[in-house]
Amino acid sequence: MAKHLITGGAGFIGSHLAEHLLQQGEHVSVIDNLSTGQFSNIAHLEKDGRFRCFIDDVHNDKLTEELIREADFIYHLAATVGVRMIIERPTETIINNIMGTEIVLRNACRYRKPLVITSTSEVYGKSQQPTFREDDDRIMGPTSKSRWGYAESKAIDEFLALAYFSEKHLPVTIVRLFNTVGPRQTGRYGMVVPTFVRQALLNEPISVFGDGTQSRCFGHVLDVVPNFVKLVRLPEAYGSVFNVGSQEEITMKSLAERIVKMTGSKSTIRLIPYAQAYPPGFEDMERRMPDLTNLRTVTGYTPKYSLEQILNDVIGDIRKQLESKDPFVLSNS
Repeated sequence: MAKHLITGGAGFIGSHLAEHLLQQGEHVSVIDNLSTGQFSNIAHLEKDGRFRCFIDDVHNDKLTEELIREADFIYHLAATVGVRMIIERPTETIINNIMGTEIVLRNACRYRKPLVITSTSEVYGKSQQPTFREDDDRIMGPTSKSRWGYAESKAIDEFLALAYFSEKHLPVTIVRLFNTVGPRQTGRYGMVVPTFVRQALLNEPISVFGDGTQSRCFGHVLDVVPNFVKLVRLPEAYGSVFNVGSQEEITMKSLAERIVKMTGSKSTIRLIPYAQAYPPGFEDMERRMPDLTNLRTVTGYTPKYSLEQILNDVIGDIRKQLESKDPFVLSNS
């Protein structure tokens, strides 16, 4: 039984990763400052003697070093996330993402611990490629648009991780996530699927930003997290970048329409110009589809969950939250 450390382990993805590892009989420690994660995501794991939780920050260098020294494998998920956070708190976004990653990389290198760094499809920027490959050129917007600060902070994380691999031989792998969704994801920070579902279940107008023609591919969190565990153990994956997600594409307007139909909602769909939805500094990408060839070659990855199944799971989860009438749950949805 190996020991695993998850930074940002009380977040949506981190909590599912912790659950997955415990189901495999492993030991799991998580560290999370609860800035965007929620203790309720991991509270049910506390009864398991193989699980430990530290409510703290990876910027606590001493504690982070100790937890890394004790671990066999590390997954770095701690980061500022969500479009709204990126636009409204750009300083925190950039500093948290870069400095936190440097602390984790430095200590992982000290103890030679295999490590997965989570990155994002945002690093592809404004590229118009039909599908994004890991070695594609990136096209960024101007520094005056704060949206790109997040993308560049994650790109710096990647550069730093790959520098540790090439110069210091750290066994590190990078995963670029494409719109991971599923139960426990909150819409507080601009995540589109839980936001649409919540609005539909409350029969509120569904707010589609822009003209609704922009498209995305959504991957189920239960499809995504097993890849972390496979990649962290594969020496042939070290020093490489892997797209992780789905190739089932849908426009935002079609997504809203499908959610209305699946929930039996009376919601209307309201198109809101970006200028009304966000402060100055926001730009969006028309489409974002991953090329999954690298991941498929190394891990044999094939998504098990269709978009229909993903939406059913999210609808069921948010419906349960609304029916619970728990003020804490409702205020954090």
